[in-house]
Amino acid sequence: MRTRALAIRIIRQFVRDKRTLALLFLAPLLVLTLMNFVFNGQAVKPSIGIASLPEPLAAKLEQAGAEVAAYANLEEARAALADGRLDAVATLEGGAPSILLEGSDPAVAKSVLVVLQKALQQDGPGNSPSSAARMQPRVSYLHGNESLTSFDSFGPVLIGFFSFFFVFLLAGVAFLRERTTGTLERLLATPIRRSEVVGGYLTGFGLFALLQAALIAAFSIYVLGLYMDGSIGLVLLMNLLLTLTALTLGTLLSSYATTEFQIIQFIPLVIVPQVFFSGLFNLDAMNPWLQKLSYAMPLYYGADAMRGIMLRGEGFADIQADVYVLSGFSVAFALLNVVALKKQRAI
Repeated sequence: MRTRALAIRIIRQFVRDKRTLALLFLAPLLVLTLMNFVFNGQAVKPSIGIASLPEPLAAKLEQAGAEVAAYANLEEARAALADGRLDAVATLEGGAPSILLEGSDPAVAKSVLVVLQKALQQDGPGNSPSSAARMQPRVSYLHGNESLTSFDSFGPVLIGFFSFFFVFLLAGVAFLRERTTGTLERLLATPIRRSEVVGGYLTGFGLFALLQAALIAAFSIYVLGLYMDGSIGLVLLMNLLLTLTALTLGTLLSSYATTEFQIIQFIPLVIVPQVFFSGLFNLDAMNPWLQKLSYAMPLYYGADAMRGIMLRGEGFADIQADVYVLSGFSVAFALLNVVALKKQRAI
């Protein structure tokens, strides 16, 4: 009898908590649907630029599964490769094929080499399979090298993700405790302005967020040995902007939660979708309409800049768009925090 009474009480609690019911039943469906769109998108073909390459070999590259773009000269093709519009540039040097790989993604580099080998091994007029197989291409890299690992490629994204995730979680829970323990209510009973409250909390939390960002970045680069081709200062800047965005977003969403568990409930809706659009998965494999969702994800901009700095050695001029967008997210969330405090006290 007591067991039944306890079970009935728990069932009634769940029925009254609509947010928990949504997390239990709808969140898994949302994540599974998103994964279906991500992994069942469109096929990705390596994009190869050609300059002074015989037409028969260019045709074989297309037959092997590459998207081929012809350029008037090698300089134009290299410029397109540096801009990220190509995965590789193929030319003919001394009668032998030469391939220049973009190199920042080992998986893409491998797919380019596989396509090139298939093209060289195809039969053609005056070209036997045995002679084609002996035409070993000369391989060089614009960024990275042949020893670049998948962890080197994903590492910059993971640095940004862990900084974003833990700051979001801890800031949300900490700010919620300030409300539930009455500290925030007593603070708002003083003449302090809401903007000053938000600024004070963000400054206090932000100091530890900065220390965490610096620790994660330094440990990944100097202890784990992640490939690093750019400025450590820019890495710290992007990590700081990511943590500030996570900090302002976490405190904002905590205004709409009443328990720590409800902060956790935001993770499938706020954090998990950003993982799919951060660069851990090839965005080109997604349907074009789905790719546009990445523009609303702060982690997308942070991961894009981190990969550019660490793998391609990009400077501030190359990542300034990501810097401005993340700064805009932080300012917007901070202003919304000020508005959300109206629930506690109207000034």
